[in-house]
Amino acid sequence: MHRAEEIWLILSFGMIIGFMLLTGYQTFVEGMGPPSHKETIDPQKVDETAPFDNPGITQIGENEYEVVMTLEVFNFNPGNIEVPAGSTVHFTLTSKDVVHGFQIAETNVNAMVMPGYIQKITQKFDKPGEYLVLCNEYCGAGHQMMSTTITVK
Repeated sequence: MHRAEEIWLILSFGMIIGFMLLTGYQTFVEGMGPPSHKETIDPQKVDETAPFDNPGITQIGENEYEVVMTLEVFNFNPGNIEVPAGSTVHFTLTSKDVVHGFQIAETNVNAMVMPGYIQKITQKFDKPGEYLVLCNEYCGAGHQMMSTTITVK
């Protein structure tokens, strides 16, 4: 083996080990890994399973709210949510039919909501205004009409 080949092998293995160490550091020390608390639900019985049997918004603390939401056939349930400015909102989401998206414009919230799985997201709304919520996963012929709003007062 030539000296140049040995150098390239050492560099390439060094880079692989470096990337693995960086990924491990980000996952375990920085907490940037995917969520491991995967919660599932029977998509045929969403309406009969708590907390999705009563979707809506509930105040759970001072300036802290929980929104239980189901996504289905071009609809967010509940739609048009209102919270005061400075609120922290915990979203608990699931889909009744197909894969949907949950994106809140002007925030970093962007999630895929799949039937049979529970998605949990937390967002703090400091700035008053109206935030558009969109489905950003193609879900059928009426996909472009699937939206709602979060009003922060």
